Amino acid sequence: MSRRRQFEPIVISGIGLIASVGADRESVWKAVKAGKSGVRRMGERFQRDFGTGIAAPVDIELDYPGQVKHTTLSMRAAREALADADVDFSTVDLERFACAISGHMGDTGGVLYADGSPQVRDPALPPWWTQWLPNTSCVAVANHFGLHGPRISHSTACASGLIDIMAAADRIRDEHCDIALAGSSEVIHPLMAAGFQSMRVLASHDDPAQAPRPFDRNRNGFVMGEGAAMFVIERLSHAQRRGARIYAELAGTRLMSEGHHITSLDIESNGLAHLIDTTLRDADIAPYDVQYINAHGTGTHQNDIMESRGIRQALGPAADRIWVSSTKSMLGHLINAAGSVELAITTLALRDGFAPPTMNLTDPDPEVGLDCIPLVGRASNRMTNAVKISVAFGGHMAAVALRRWNDAAEGFGSGDFRRAAA
Repeated sequence: MSRRRQFEPIVISGIGLIASVGADRESVWKAVKAGKSGVRRMGERFQRDFGTGIAAPVDIELDYPGQVKHTTLSMRAAREALADADVDFSTVDLERFACAISGHMGDTGGVLYADGSPQVRDPALPPWWTQWLPNTSCVAVANHFGLHGPRISHSTACASGLIDIMAAADRIRDEHCDIALAGSSEVIHPLMAAGFQSMRVLASHDDPAQAPRPFDRNRNGFVMGEGAAMFVIERLSHAQRRGARIYAELAGTRLMSEGHHITSLDIESNGLAHLIDTTLRDADIAPYDVQYINAHGTGTHQNDIMESRGIRQALGPAADRIWVSSTKSMLGHLINAAGSVELAITTLALRDGFAPPTMNLTDPDPEVGLDCIPLVGRASNRMTNAVKISVAFGGHMAAVALRRWNDAAEGFGSGDFRRAAA
């Protein structure tokens, strides 16, 4: 029996989003719909410090000098999500309000230089040890808004964003809380950049915007990106009592692993196929009822082939009719925040009945064999169900199936939600 039948639905009532192409939810979504890229050539200092000449960073002023940029991004996205959900803190039980924000790189200002000498640090800045833990943003955001329910912070590589949203939903189902703020952020860090450079997985191109090329025969890796996405999720009855507007239902969620290799993927894709199949079963959604999949889509040959095989194996003949795209082609790979940012994009795609494109897909790889929406997005009044997939180093795999809350017959548009009856 699917959890949809066993438990009360968990719904999305608020979204906050920031990325290289926009400072808020609607500007990011507008840019993604139009195929705008946030990837650009970086200056000499950035290349010297981070070892990469192109990236998709977010230019943002910190809330205070010395603040970890992850926290700035998380706080901005959290404010937008809470405002979008119209949360009235005077009427919500803050003891039952969870906060789930993925782990991240902390303040490394206390790390010694290669010669063993200490870094000189401005004494007016916050001490580095107050911000070096991976749960720094989770604590800071929860404390700022007075959220005293469960606090959750996973570090599961590229699946982190999805997994913390799933964990928050599970805590609601387990009745540990009624409502949660959940998501993740990512900032390019020298240690992470150096690791990816050593693995030779970072893309290059004379035109930076064309470097990330998921599913294209001429792909050569991914581009690192920055950003954050936060969601307000809650039990349906809780949303109804608040008179909340609802984007979508978290209809099915599944978390699995594969023990193939720490970084390499099982090219036969049996694990991913099982993940997708069980996610749809959990959601009580048939393969032919899925209209859109937001793929992990890194733009590496290994990921693209493995993921496309997994989708086809799980969905069978229905895979020929499903639209698949990778928004990493515009936003870069946000690592810890990839799952949450791309789930936000997927939710907005359902809201507006518009599947975003895969940019730079000018020569589709025949091994992929799926409709990956090259260059121009597509509108449809059939978009009611979608799936977001995350595949991470370490064997972490996660998937979320979304069901659009209002019926397709009610029409699509940014202002069109079914308002829950009080």
